[in-house]
Amino acid sequence: MVAFRVLCAFIAALFWTAPGSIGQTAQVATSRVPTIDQALETQAVSGAALSPDGQWVVYEVSRTNWKDNAFERDLWIADREGHAHRLTAQEKSSSGARWSPDGKWIAFVSDRPGQIAETKTDSRQIYVIDPMGGEARQVTKLEDGVDGYEWGPDSKTIAFTTKDPVSKVQKDRAERYGDYSVIDGDERMTHLWTVDVTASPVAAPANKASGSSAVSSPPFGVPEAHRLTVGDEFNVQGFSWSKDGSKIAFDASRDGQLKNGGTTTVFVISVADKKATKLVTTPGPHSNPHFSPDGTQVAFGTADGAQFFFYANQKIAVVPVTGGTPKVISGNFDEDARLLDWNDAGIYFAALKKTAGHLYRLNVATGAVEQVTHPDDVVANGFSFSRDFGQVAYRAAMPNGVGEIYVASTSAGSPMQVTHVGDAMKPYTLARREVVQWKSGDGAAIEGVLYKPADFDAKKKYPLLVVIHGGPTGVDQPVVSPDRYYPIEIFVAKGALVLRPNYRGSAGYGGAFRALNVRNLGVGDYADVISGVDYLIGQGFVDKDRVGSMGWSEGGYISAFITTASDRFKAVSVGAGISDWMTYYVNTDITPFTRQYLKATPWDDPEIYKKTSPISYIAKAKTPTLIQQGDRDRRVPVPDSFELRQALEDKGVPVKMVLYHGFGHPIDKPKQQRAVMEENLHWFEHYIWGEPFVDGVGPGAAPITTK
Repeated sequence: MVAFRVLCAFIAALFWTAPGSIGQTAQVATSRVPTIDQALETQAVSGAALSPDGQWVVYEVSRTNWKDNAFERDLWIADREGHAHRLTAQEKSSSGARWSPDGKWIAFVSDRPGQIAETKTDSRQIYVIDPMGGEARQVTKLEDGVDGYEWGPDSKTIAFTTKDPVSKVQKDRAERYGDYSVIDGDERMTHLWTVDVTASPVAAPANKASGSSAVSSPPFGVPEAHRLTVGDEFNVQGFSWSKDGSKIAFDASRDGQLKNGGTTTVFVISVADKKATKLVTTPGPHSNPHFSPDGTQVAFGTADGAQFFFYANQKIAVVPVTGGTPKVISGNFDEDARLLDWNDAGIYFAALKKTAGHLYRLNVATGAVEQVTHPDDVVANGFSFSRDFGQVAYRAAMPNGVGEIYVASTSAGSPMQVTHVGDAMKPYTLARREVVQWKSGDGAAIEGVLYKPADFDAKKKYPLLVVIHGGPTGVDQPVVSPDRYYPIEIFVAKGALVLRPNYRGSAGYGGAFRALNVRNLGVGDYADVISGVDYLIGQGFVDKDRVGSMGWSEGGYISAFITTASDRFKAVSVGAGISDWMTYYVNTDITPFTRQYLKATPWDDPEIYKKTSPISYIAKAKTPTLIQQGDRDRRVPVPDSFELRQALEDKGVPVKMVLYHGFGHPIDKPKQQRAVMEENLHWFEHYIWGEPFVDGVGPGAAPITTK
C-alpha cells in the first residue's frame, strides 16, 4: 500500500550558527528561540538498529551541509548506557544500518564518493563495516544504486533490489532520435538480487544476459551479484527472508508507477532454483511479507479487497507458504497495522493511536492485540528487535519532548534512553504544545495540537496561525521537532498561537474518521479548520481579526480552499496545493487517489470535482496568498499553482508565487528550505503583524488589507 548518549562534545556542537541570511535581522527580537538557520541545523536521531544480542544500537544522526546544500546523516553506535562514538565519517550520507544475524558486521547504504565513480552521483550502494570500527567495504556498484536490502540468515548473503539498467533498445533509440520518453512505455522494472559479502572482489568483467532484459556485467572491485527475479511482468518492492534462508517472500506490482500500486501482491521465490510463485491472488493491494518462525506461513499487510484502499485500514493477514486463501487476523484493530516481524510470541506491528504512536503484539491464534510501548501518550516509531525479541530499540518522544533513541524490554520494565540530542534545546524557551478537541460543523470530534507561548496569558488576545499537515492521512503530534517550511517557534515567540488541526482524514483516529472527507474534500476539511478557529476564539484569547493559514500538499489544498472560500483570514500560504481537481487528476502521478476520494472521474461526475475544487470559489477570493512549489512536482502538478496564481491576479488579490528549481513535491535541501521559511515568515509578519515587506519578498506594493 501507498506504503529515528551522544557524546557531550557532540551535543554541545548541535547548534552552530551559519553565515547570516536575509531573515536574521527580523529574528533579533525572537532570539530566545532558534533562528531559521539554527532550526535547519538542528540535529535529529533516527534509524535505530539493535544488535542481535541487544547490547548495542546503531542509529543515524542528521547534519546540515551548507556548502553542498544537503541534509546528510552519519551512523553512530552506542552501548545500552549511551556511551557512543561515530561509526561513519565520510562525505555524503550513511544510513539504513542493519546488523548481520551473527552480530559481526553492520551493513549500511551510502552515496559517498570514491569507489562509485561509474555510477550515478546520488546512487546508494551497500557497504559493510566492523562494529568496532575501521574502514567500510563496498559490496555493490550498481548504476542506479540500491532500493532496499536485507541480510540473509547465514550472515554472509545480502538480498537487495535495484532498477534494471537502460536497455540496449532504449540506448539505440536515444542515439538515433535523441532523448524522449513514451508515457507508460519506458518503465524500467526493479528486481531482486543477492550478493555474498564474504566473496572475493571480481577480478575481471564478464558479459551476461538473463531473462528478457540485459544484465550489467559485475563491476571490478566488488563481489559478483546474482540475479533472482527477471522479466517485465512485475516490479519488486519489499521483501524478507525465511528463517532458514531457502526462500524470500516479496511484494511486487505491475510496474513501478504509483498509479498501479493497487496491483501489488505477494510472491515467494526459492533461492536455489529462482522459481517465483504468486502466493496471494485475492484482490489487494498486499505488501510487506514476513515468514512465520517455522516457515510454514507468510504474514503480510493487506487492504483486504477494499475498493477504496487509499483511506481503508491496512490489516494483517496470513497465508500458507504453499498458497491458499489468506486469513485476516487483525480485523478488530481500527487503524493501519504496519507489520514489522513475527516470532513465537506473535506478530509485532506499529500503529498510530490518535496523536501517539506505539508498538503492538498480535496473537496469531486469537487475534488479541497487546500494546507493548508505554506510557500511553508516547510517540514511538522505527522499531528494531534483538535476536530473541526480548529487547527493542526505537525512536520516541513524549509531549513537548524531542525524539531520542531508547532500548526497552518487549515484556516489562522502563525504557533506557540512549541519546540526548534534546539537550541542545535547553537554552531556548520553546512553545508549549497541548492537544485540544472541538466539534466540527457536522458534530465530528476533531483534535489538534495548540502551540502556546511559554508565558501564555488567557486574558490576552493573540494572533492565530493555522498550520495544516499533508496527507490527508498525516497527523500532527505534540512533540518537539525542527521547524521546516514554516517557522513555528518564531511565530509563537512573536506572540502568536499556532493550531495544527488533525482534520477529518487524518491517521490515528480509525478507519471511519479517515473516510469522513470522501466526496467531501476541502468542504469538510475547511469546516474542521474553521470550527477549530471558532472554538479558540470562543475561549477568549484569540484576536479574530488576525488569523492566517498555511500548509503543504493536502495542507496547501486546504489553505487554497481558505483563500477562495473564506474572508476570515488575513493571509494564506499555499505550499504545493491543489486548486483544481480536474487539473490535478490529469497531471498527477497518483491518479487513483482522486478517483477513490471523489469516487468518480471528472468525466463521470464533473460536479463533485467542481464542488471540491478551490478554483470554483475564486469569485469570493480576497485573502493575500503566497504560493510555493518545486518546479518538478509530479505529485501535485505545478499547473495547479499557476491556475490559482493567475486567478488571484485577475481578481486583484495580492499574490506571490515562488518556484524552487529542480525540486519535486518536497523541498529537501537546506538553502531552499531557508528560502521557504523566510518567505513564510515575512509574508505573515506583514499581513498579521503589519511589518513592512523585506525587499524582494512582497508582491509589489500590495497594501495591508483591512475590513
